[in-house]
Amino acid sequence: MTLYIDPPTWPGHGRLWSHLVSDVSYEELHAFAARIGAPRRAFDRDHYDVPAERYADAVGAGAVEVGSRELVRRLTGAGLRRRKGRG
Repeated sequence: MTLYIDPPTWPGHGRLWSHLVSDVSYEELHAFAARIGAPRRAFDRDHYDVPAERYADAVGAGAVEVGSRELVRRLTGAGLRRRKGRG
């Protein structure tokens, strides 16, 4: 089981955010997120948004720290990337 998290550099709602992903399955991602107390509403298409103050919790629980490009590469390589719809 490997989960990946990028640094909390994404601004939104007055905070900085990280993205938490799995390169195995969404089920693995949801189970890990539940273990670290991430609410299901933090799930966005293919990742969980994790606020900067919870970053250390995710890493402490076993998420591997990677850069944002590496995170997207792993997600795409696993076939789990879900891009925003165009409309």
